[in-house]
Amino acid sequence: MSAATIARDVFVSSRPVSWINTAFPFGAAYLLTTGTVDLTLIIGTLFFLVPYNIAMYGINDVFDYESDLRNPRKGGAHGAILDRRHHRAILWTAGLSCAPFVVYLLAVGPAASWLVLAASLFFVVFYSAPPLRLKEVPFADSVTSSIHFVSPAAYGLVLADATWTLPLAAILCAFFLWGIASHAFGAVQDVVADREADISSIATARGAAWTVRFALACYATAGLVMLAVPWPGVLAAVLAVPYIVAIWPYRAVADAQAASATAGWRRFLWINQAVGFAITLLMIWWWLIR
Repeated sequence: MSAATIARDVFVSSRPVSWINTAFPFGAAYLLTTGTVDLTLIIGTLFFLVPYNIAMYGINDVFDYESDLRNPRKGGAHGAILDRRHHRAILWTAGLSCAPFVVYLLAVGPAASWLVLAASLFFVVFYSAPPLRLKEVPFADSVTSSIHFVSPAAYGLVLADATWTLPLAAILCAFFLWGIASHAFGAVQDVVADREADISSIATARGAAWTVRFALACYATAGLVMLAVPWPGVLAAVLAVPYIVAIWPYRAVADAQAASATAGWRRFLWINQAVGFAITLLMIWWWLIR
């Protein structure tokens, strides 16, 4: 078993294109609350950048191995098909890479932050791993997937002892709805492959077209919720529009043609980068006027 091959599997499995989606929420929440760059910000951001994703996606790829073999889109940014011989090494790498960061964060954080971090890691593991395997429980799959991205932000806020306000709650709620919508739409492209592998999801349970419309409703609601945020944060409401435009063509897609939604998913990955940049600019603007 080559160490270089295992390292490659770990890297590809961790979805590098998505690292920023978990590191940024933590870093932004912590920095905007404390107003300082300290060791905890650096260590926490590094944790949610790499080890967290190694664990989240590595565990997923190990326990999804059989179904991924039947899924033609798997590989690269859409998930690695790991050599079965490397599965144990992947799981050990996930645990050992997270451990020192978790020990530090537990040492510096208040008790409330321990609960948030524990919940975050619980859902990272049991989204894919038995006996819960929440990714195969329709609706719970989308909710749990959203928690993967919202919990780093919630953890950053609790760790920094943020003052909870209605606008702050609205931001997290909108983010949560975005996560639900994104997972639901992502599941659409796998309807046929998942059914052939006897895997349940929100899309296999409700059908492709219904699931796309559900995602549209969640994106739209996320935009409306952002209207409760003061200027200039309210401008983030329009950032729901690119997602709605990207998945709108699939609102009536038949289950048999659901794989065509992969083109929309590829656009989603690029939209995330642009939207993330726009959100960063809004945060800088808010920081300057504050």
